[in-house]
Amino acid sequence: MPGTRLSFKEMCAKFDVTPRTLRYYEYIELLSPEKEGRARFYGPKELARMTLILRGRRFGFSLEDIRQWLLIYEHEGTQAQMREWVALADRQMLELAEQRKQLDDTMAELKSLRDVTAKTLG
Repeated sequence: MPGTRLSFKEMCAKFDVTPRTLRYYEYIELLSPEKEGRARFYGPKELARMTLILRGRRFGFSLEDIRQWLLIYEHEGTQAQMREWVALADRQMLELAEQRKQLDDTMAELKSLRDVTAKTLG
């Protein structure tokens, strides 16, 4: 909805984040709400950025990667941002695949030790 603005409290509730998290995202310049006195208001641009930030966090990207990626849009436009997104996603998928392999190895070792221990119990 164009023109929609959320207060600080509404933004926290909408995205299920703590006030501390929201303040931190502002501090590291991921978000730049409009300020009226001490009140902060978040418009459509900030809502879209917050959606992207939380999606990036869910995928395991660092806040600095997300910040740099958002800056690309402001300085170089959509095409450059999409190219960087593909590169970031490729790197992250490799990292997640490695984490999955390590987790599978750990689970296999745990199961083996569990099975040996269960056998000794009779």
